[in-house]
Amino acid sequence: MKRPEGVEANYPLARLTTIRVGGPADYFARPESERAIAEVLAWAGSEGLAVAVVGSGSNLLVSDQGFRGLVLKLAGDLTQIEHRGSRVVCGGGARLPSAAARAAGWGLEGLEFGVNIPGTVGGAVRMNANAYGGELGRVLEWVTVCTAEGSERRRPEQLGFRYRASNLGEGEVVARASFALAEADPAEVKAAMGEMRGRRREAQPSGIKTFGSTFVNPDDPRAEGRSAGQLLDAAGCGGLERGGARLSPKHANFVENAADASTADVLAVMAAARERVRERFGVVLEPEVQVLGEVEWPAEWGLS
Repeated sequence: MKRPEGVEANYPLARLTTIRVGGPADYFARPESERAIAEVLAWAGSEGLAVAVVGSGSNLLVSDQGFRGLVLKLAGDLTQIEHRGSRVVCGGGARLPSAAARAAGWGLEGLEFGVNIPGTVGGAVRMNANAYGGELGRVLEWVTVCTAEGSERRRPEQLGFRYRASNLGEGEVVARASFALAEADPAEVKAAMGEMRGRRREAQPSGIKTFGSTFVNPDDPRAEGRSAGQLLDAAGCGGLERGGARLSPKHANFVENAADASTADVLAVMAAARERVRERFGVVLEPEVQVLGEVEWPAEWGLS
């Protein structure tokens, strides 16, 4: 099968991530329609290529060796945000904070939490992203999922939502999503979002090369209800450095690319922090950041 038009070879992925580390993808494409997604997925299948989708790159760590396969980044019509009465319909490549802001301007409430999730709508669905008490599943009405065979609509109960995860597989791409919201005073919705933005700004690092939360909040009773960030802080991990990577002094559950870090540096500081928390509290933290490509975890990572 012929390679579809627009598929690039040896594409540098670091530029697509917020932490700016990692190697190239063997192939890269920016499909602008559901048909284009199906076409490139069918080609990847015929070539035996692994497939991954990159959204805003805000929760992504790419291997220093890159990714052996095809990476997609939705573009064009698949980044649009539409107002349909009390619904907001978004392309999978639309940024969730933008969708939340547009909804507020249209006098619709329910999506405000999205202002603090720096990713795309498709990534938010795949990862069941929630923040500040907001739940994506409460307002999500349906999604269009594309595969090599075409597209189909699925409802939230078909997506297997659980904490920070769904049942969407590698060859399934969220092309569109509809959110059913409630009418409200635009000024009140904007004020609520402003408060959420302020809370995030105070608590989390900004204006630097970083990704979102590094570790999942544990449900281990030994954590005594503390978040991953609180455990990391208590274990003295704020400011911990390995190579060019460090845990933020402001919020230890955020890794910063402080000085031309490599992915190996990021993995090293994650492993060191995880072991400190294990030694101090007996709690083994699990990564929330998604890893793309083959990586070698430091020796400390295997300790438990």
